[in-house]
Amino acid sequence: EGDTIEIDIPEPKILEVNPQDIALDILYEDDDLIVVNKPRGLVVHPAAGNHDGTLVNALMWHCTNLSGIGGIIRPGIVHRIDKDTSGIIVAAKNDRAHLSLAAQFKQHSITRVYLAIVVGIPPADSGTINAPIGRHPSERKKMAVVPGGRNAVTHYRVLERFQHNALMEARLETGRTHQIRVHMTHLGYPLLGDIVYGKARSRCAMLSGQALHASVLGFVHPGSGQYLEFTVPMPADMQELAAKLRLE
Repeated sequence: EGDTIEIDIPEPKILEVNPQDIALDILYEDDDLIVVNKPRGLVVHPAAGNHDGTLVNALMWHCTNLSGIGGIIRPGIVHRIDKDTSGIIVAAKNDRAHLSLAAQFKQHSITRVYLAIVVGIPPADSGTINAPIGRHPSERKKMAVVPGGRNAVTHYRVLERFQHNALMEARLETGRTHQIRVHMTHLGYPLLGDIVYGKARSRCAMLSGQALHASVLGFVHPGSGQYLEFTVPMPADMQELAAKLRLE
């Protein structure tokens, strides 16, 4: 009692986000927005453990202006795809475009189609998974199908069946964190390469991450009001994987 304890509180580190000359695969660009095909392994915006080398750093180098609504860490960023998912992402160059795109995402009016290779073969050619998603009760970095989670709907179609796997199309009605990965695991068919959700069953030497690619993105242009839709084929690593599975 009566002891004085001194505590050193370190100065808070201010996270600086700097432009970096990282190559971008640009699908479309105008004064309002930019649409890029993100490679697997590229983080969308800086966060703990990934302070640079992100899509945001690349966009800051390439674009004179980006919307400020996301704050200094996420300029231009309206939506995200996971680090180890490849595919199409749209970024906003001004706040008006950002608000318009964000509203479309909120209303679930944006077209989002993914290609995935799963472990196992779903018997039905198509179906809908309607199961709420929230934080995993014990593993906080993971999401899970949980009672009282946020409404989550995925429409799927089997495009091709292999010996032990299937190539699927997943159309997002909602866009929850890890939605396709969680829903397909819930259905009993985790994504190949997704050891977070599929564990040992999903191990795949040919991929660094889950076999998931955002192949179609469609939205109404914030300025012109015209509907734009972009399509990108699977990246080389997923195409090679599918070719190998065909031969099994």
